[in-house]
Amino acid sequence: MIVDDSVVARAVLSRMIAADDDFEIVAVAGTAEDAIEALGEVQVDSILLDLEMPGAGGLRSIPRILEAARGAKVMIVSSLAEEGAEETVAALALGATDALPKPGTGRFNGRFSEVLLNRIKALGFAEEPAMALISVGRALSGSLRVMPSDPMRLLAIGASTGGIHALGALFQALPPRINAPILVTQHLPAPFMPVFARQLGSAAHRDAVVATDGMALVADRIVIAPGDAHLMIEGGPDAPYVRLARHAATSGCLPSVDPMFESAGVMFGASALGIILTGMGRDGTKGAAKLVACGGSVLAQDEASSAVWGMPKSVLDEGLAAAVLPPAQLARRIASRIGDVACK
Repeated sequence: MIVDDSVVARAVLSRMIAADDDFEIVAVAGTAEDAIEALGEVQVDSILLDLEMPGAGGLRSIPRILEAARGAKVMIVSSLAEEGAEETVAALALGATDALPKPGTGRFNGRFSEVLLNRIKALGFAEEPAMALISVGRALSGSLRVMPSDPMRLLAIGASTGGIHALGALFQALPPRINAPILVTQHLPAPFMPVFARQLGSAAHRDAVVATDGMALVADRIVIAPGDAHLMIEGGPDAPYVRLARHAATSGCLPSVDPMFESAGVMFGASALGIILTGMGRDGTKGAAKLVACGGSVLAQDEASSAVWGMPKSVLDEGLAAAVLPPAQLARRIASRIGDVACK
């Protein structure tokens, strides 16, 4: 489904998508209200949503669209995805899975078409909740690792596509104090990071900052990887501080979850806990292996609650996960590791 108030944009996007035999356009709408009404009649897998539209607009309508969409994924395709980071991050926090800047009229080209089609393919199909739960049950038929009982002294969280929404759900269920620093690597472009930090801090009811080189880690403060550097830690477990790096990661991501997990394992061993949330690809798997080898543990988001079950599935498939759960239940597992030792 394409939801855009511009007749030209709807026509161009429809033509691009129809050119690929893997897709079928089943509905178009000029307002969010029309889209919600149409979703009562048709089943779709992906919804391309503009943010600037008459009526309630795209942003405020995301929760109602998702409710009507029955498992379909929403991708924001809007000029605001580039010009208004505040709106884009808000859309992702409300449950949109991905966002792509829409070129101005007359500037749609081959490169945009290629990126658009690849991103829609990555979203996959809409899933019925019952089917998703069956799939998770099969995935968990293998063995899970035993999580150490050591008090947690560092929490490191990695996420990509759909991660902002998952992070919000996790932090809302987390106790107000966990007595440990919190690291977050979320795949987002650098210009979005200050807005993301502000919105995550508000949702988590914690101080949240974008990492700078040499920054000290403080218990219960969220430190976020900048969009153009890996977030690592040095200095020892009693006085850890941030070290930013820009070397090529195996996953090809910058920032990558791997260096964060690796340094967490080396620095904190069994007292380090890693969380891998929704996202495409394998970023975080190599780092999770190092963290586990150092005595730490990794928890993964389950398939049913993930927008894209790539990164968590990869960690599970490698036998590195101690649990596979939705974000709220992951928060309860984190709470079970809260200790009295805090990083000052």
